[in-house]
Amino acid sequence: MPLFRSAKNTFFCLLGCAIGDLGAICLFQEYHSPGEIPRELWTIVWTTAMVSGIVTSVILETIILWKQMGPKEAFRTAVGMSMISMILMEAAMNLADYGMMGEPKITLSILPVTLGTGFLAAWPYNYWRLKKHGKCCH
Repeated sequence: MPLFRSAKNTFFCLLGCAIGDLGAICLFQEYHSPGEIPRELWTIVWTTAMVSGIVTSVILETIILWKQMGPKEAFRTAVGMSMISMILMEAAMNLADYGMMGEPKITLSILPVTLGTGFLAAWPYNYWRLKKHGKCCH
């Protein structure tokens, strides 16, 4: 059962991370369209994408948990749910993006690989936490 539950938790984490991460990169792409994002901004783009992904993941998890435990505990749980997992996921997604595109750029053709990489990077940690502690947080 921890395998399925950890996959489900990782999926919701991925959903939240993807909204912020991909949204940030897409906004940079749109702003710099039709040209490419200047090389000197790449670190800023990926850092902004990672922070945005973590923030949206925490917001999504808080909303999901709100009914079960109230706003304060839901937020606390979302933040502690797996900050390590979110950082692993964000780093893997951006490394996959860089490895395939060579720059901070999102296209539909690489999206499954980027998201899959993020999921696979975080899932083992979430599984381990769930198996060891009976929960993915605190």
